[in-house]
Amino acid sequence: MALIMMRSVATTRRGFFKLKRSSSGIRAFSSLLTSPPSKAVVYERHGPADAVTRVIEMEGVEVKEKDVCVKMMAAPINPSDINRIEGVYPVRPPLPAIGGYEGVGEVLSVGSAVKHLSPGDWVIPSPPSSGTWQTYIVKEESVWHKISKDSPIEYAATITVNPLTALRMLQDFVTLNSGDCIVQNGATSIVGQCIIQLARHRGIHSINIIRDRVGSDEAKEMLKRLGADEVFTESQLEVKNIKGLLVSLSSIHSLWLII
Repeated sequence: MALIMMRSVATTRRGFFKLKRSSSGIRAFSSLLTSPPSKAVVYERHGPADAVTRVIEMEGVEVKEKDVCVKMMAAPINPSDINRIEGVYPVRPPLPAIGGYEGVGEVLSVGSAVKHLSPGDWVIPSPPSSGTWQTYIVKEESVWHKISKDSPIEYAATITVNPLTALRMLQDFVTLNSGDCIVQNGATSIVGQCIIQLARHRGIHSINIIRDRVGSDEAKEMLKRLGADEVFTESQLEVKNIKGLLVSLSSIHSLWLII
């Protein structure tokens, strides 16, 4: 019985790799379809990432009828990823866990009941979906969102965390209209850079504050190329009437502060 099962799995895996190379959108009908073996970055306790993480080899897992097997193409390392490993982030997966919360992958195979995804599609996981630091992921179709293959891979891999945070900061708290102005600190962060670009796209002016540090002049120029209207270091804003200064710079009706 064990020998027959192993042969069945081996045959299915050969079919699996044929499916990967096929351009006809073949779907999986065998319940014995499995993902290829995978490498993953795992941690079994919280602590410094370089001390508690390790790379392991994982056996293939069954691709059930509603599942999608995705080959990860790129996954970033965010500060929030490190914070989860350290155990200081408010939301943490149960241990042991695989690192990573965003990324982009290519659909490798789909279960027989999957309706909206096909082999070859590019997908990103919907948040919160941990475990992107592995080579193959098997999860239900509802977890995955199809994206355009025209998307630069580094943009697709990082769309979930920082750009969406920036979008929510701009639209979830107050109603901002074209001609309004926002002030933000930490403007060189990825969230800050996204806010600058989204604000410019919506006709919203941005006044940006960065830390005093070596290379601050270059950082100012970089942010202005992204669309920042004004960029100041913290020391430049050491004045008594800071609100008056900012309003005089913006010449607008509404001024909002993002911290």
